[in-house]
Formats: sequence, structure tokens, C-alpha cells
Amino acid sequence: MATGGDDTSEHTGPPGPKFRSLGWRAGNAFVGVLARAGVGPIHLLTTRGSKSGRPHTIPVVPVDYDGKRWLVAPYGAVAWVHNARATGPVSLRYGRTTREYGTREVSADEAGPVLKRYVAIATKTQAQFKATQDSPVEDFVAEADRHPVFELVAVGSAVP
Repeated sequence: MATGGDDTSEHTGPPGPKFRSLGWRAGNAFVGVLARAGVGPIHLLTTRGSKSGRPHTIPVVPVDYDGKRWLVAPYGAVAWVHNARATGPVSLRYGRTTREYGTREVSADEAGPVLKRYVAIATKTQAQFKATQDSPVEDFVAEADRHPVFELVAVGSAVP
């Protein structure tokens, strides 16, 4: 771990987005309107704040893969990831439909194929990955520790 101002991290990808910037917030507001209208692949994810308990909503692109629904954190362990880990249930809204889900964070081996699928459909985030659409699944498994993946289990369904 870097200390004292040294930057010795191994991350060689581009710097992450400035989530609090005006441009980022404006973009989220715009895609939020599309998600509320049910246009495109973007859904609205709502988590409960791990400390405040207040709802927090952000746009996400869920992945349907192998008969299951998944959430990918392309920018790493951001706030929604911490909230999902700490408080559990989340909701996804698309158009006028909102569904409640439990979450299960998965291992790198399980995340690899999901990350490969995600890169193919969420093209705006491709720069956050070392692996490309044409890379083998093993390359995605190798970087899964930088991109948390959660299986979404519909509330009322049995968790494996």
C-alpha cells in the first residue's frame, strides 16, 4: 500500500471518473430519465446507505447471463458496492417497474464470464478494463478483484 505520497499502485488503466463533477452528475441525471422511461439498457439501482440508512439511486447496466441477473462495478468498490455489501437488499427500476433483489458477491472464477459479457454491452466502461471484448475469460478472471460482481436474487427466491 502506498504511503507518504508515493504512488506505487499497479493500476495502469485510465483514472476513474470524477463522480462528483458537474458533467458526471448531469450525465447520470440524463440516463436516469431514460431509465425511468424504460429506454435503453440502463436501470436505476437503489441501495440503502450503510451509515445513514437513506436510499441512494444511481444508473447501472445489469447483465443477464447464464439465466441469471448480475451487477458489475466497473469503477471498483464505489459507494453502491459498499452499501450492497453492508445492507443487502437492493432495488432495480426500469420504466415503471421496480423489483427487489438480494445480493450475493461472487468469486473471481464466477465473475470472469459475467465481466466479459459486461464489457460487450456496457461499452462506455471498456477503458476501465485491461481485458478487451476479444480477450479470453481467464483475462477477466485475473482482474475480477478490481470489479466487484454481484448476483441478483429476486426477493422470495432461494439463494444457492
